[in-house]
Amino acid sequence: MNDFLALRKKALDEWQELQHAPEPVIYIGMGSCGIASGAGKVWDRASEILHQEKIPAKLLKVGCIGPCYLEPLVDIQKPGFPRVSFNNVDEQRLSKLIPEYILNGTSKMKPLGYLGDPVEVPDGIKSLWELPMLKEQKRIVLRNCGIIDPESITHYMARDGFSGLLKAFNLGAEGVIEEVKVAGLRGRGGAGFPTHKKWQLCHDAPGSKKYLICNADEGDPGAFMNRSLMEGDPFALLEGMIIAAYAIQAHQGYIYIRAEYPLAIERLKIAIAQLHRHHLLGKDILKTGFSFNIQIKEGAGAFVCGEETALIASLEGRRGMPRSRPPYPSSSGLNGCPTNINNVETLATIPAIFREGGQAFAGIGSKSSKGTKTFALVGKIRRTGLIEVPMGTTLRKIIYDIGGGSRKAFKAVQTGGPSGGCLSKEFLDLPVDYESLSGAGSIMGSGGLIVMDEDTCMVDVAKYFLKFTSQESCGKCTPCRIGTRQMVEVLEKITRGDAEPGDIQMLEEIAGTVRDGSLCGLGQTAPNPVLTTLKYFKEEYEAHIENQRCPAAVCRDLVEYSVIKEKCTGCQRCVDVCPTGAITGPRSEPHYLDLEKCIKCRACYEICRFDAIAGDAIIIK
Repeated sequence: MNDFLALRKKALDEWQELQHAPEPVIYIGMGSCGIASGAGKVWDRASEILHQEKIPAKLLKVGCIGPCYLEPLVDIQKPGFPRVSFNNVDEQRLSKLIPEYILNGTSKMKPLGYLGDPVEVPDGIKSLWELPMLKEQKRIVLRNCGIIDPESITHYMARDGFSGLLKAFNLGAEGVIEEVKVAGLRGRGGAGFPTHKKWQLCHDAPGSKKYLICNADEGDPGAFMNRSLMEGDPFALLEGMIIAAYAIQAHQGYIYIRAEYPLAIERLKIAIAQLHRHHLLGKDILKTGFSFNIQIKEGAGAFVCGEETALIASLEGRRGMPRSRPPYPSSSGLNGCPTNINNVETLATIPAIFREGGQAFAGIGSKSSKGTKTFALVGKIRRTGLIEVPMGTTLRKIIYDIGGGSRKAFKAVQTGGPSGGCLSKEFLDLPVDYESLSGAGSIMGSGGLIVMDEDTCMVDVAKYFLKFTSQESCGKCTPCRIGTRQMVEVLEKITRGDAEPGDIQMLEEIAGTVRDGSLCGLGQTAPNPVLTTLKYFKEEYEAHIENQRCPAAVCRDLVEYSVIKEKCTGCQRCVDVCPTGAITGPRSEPHYLDLEKCIKCRACYEICRFDAIAGDAIIIK
């Protein structure tokens, strides 16, 4: 314990030194979203500039703070000034920013906002937390993301890291479970099962050998909540795992993570090594007599391995296929031993519960859904990124107040990934919690929110997600293996204009069979996109079938593009994006679209600012 207290004092001292450093400190957002936007090149260029200009500055990596649409993000903290954020910083802009702001004290680039102490803030610059996307959030799980160096245990400890673990050890295993019960935490992986019940079942199961597994197999298209959390604050996940393992008395833990997350894997490995170095993992943690180790298992990216029995099969070296339950993993899981499985966000929430107290956590959220939830906000929306809001926040607040709304008329939002449902604008005032979403025919899922506008074809959306689940089906049970494929075939007929009125009823019947007859959650929820789009957007299906017309001008077989000469300004944006050279014409004059060359990729339709590209229905019958 004395070693731990000494490390915490060192961490606090180092953090204070960093906040009051005598030289500039430059923080660069180096999560996957930042790197994809060019942050890696920005980092290299920053190193070159500091060397060339002989600027004695510190250069630090941080994770994603959330607003991915502003990446790459660069923060600069000058002596005596707060940490100031600049957005969309590429190599060229950085080459001007560092000399101007650090050496000359001014910059033509307007700062996005500041973090930390507001003393000596330039006129007109507000706190970063006053940004529209950030000010409506409640950051508990994401509190460190974008703030600390994710590869530094001292950064994590300086912000009360592992204080929750100390409190948990003082409570004892039963006390830990009781505190999670008081908090009202429910599983953030989708089902929303009470976490304390899951822990209690595993704790009470007979057997001296028990396992804890973190499900980091985040496979939903458009979802990146768990990835960003592991990249930006891996220590929070690991602290949560130690507390959970102590509660169920497991001495071996696994993080099952898809191999497509190399940066998250790298940072987890660095963090695990540091925990071993400081005796926070391994034998006799903090002299408590409790021992626990964590091993990383890289999965091959099978979506079905998000289901816990399929995940266990994969960990055991077998093909990832679900099995019938009972027995449940809590009594017979990995290697036949009692096993507890929670997802990344569930476990990363645990330190906050013990740091602040279960009652404080339960005071956030709705009556039946406590605390906060992270969401990946993507699609046809102005401000994309990672957000965290109290449970019960309405879809309207998330989409419009936080996300800025869609550029064109809002049509729908899908919650819960490929297993979720598509909700129309009549649900904008629906509170986002487990019961409300379920009542509307959707699910919470792990936290994907895909916003769609008037240019989205709901039949095409249903087809896209059904193709995904059909391809990801393990094939073990007939309803899922055959039924999802049949639904895809019917949807393809509809989008080709070959369907008949009876196909809608057939689609509903097959969806019901797949939902009721499938073995695991993948098959049981696979029909949700079809069932919800049929329920809330049935007129689009009817337009495809009865009129051979796609109202959104998306389905290629039902649309033909042309240039409206009266609206065309000759700006040539469509010419630049056309991959086949189908659009031609001199600048400032109306263009021409050659139908023989047109592959109906829709690029011209999407980029035109003057509505000069028309998507007209083809009369097939």
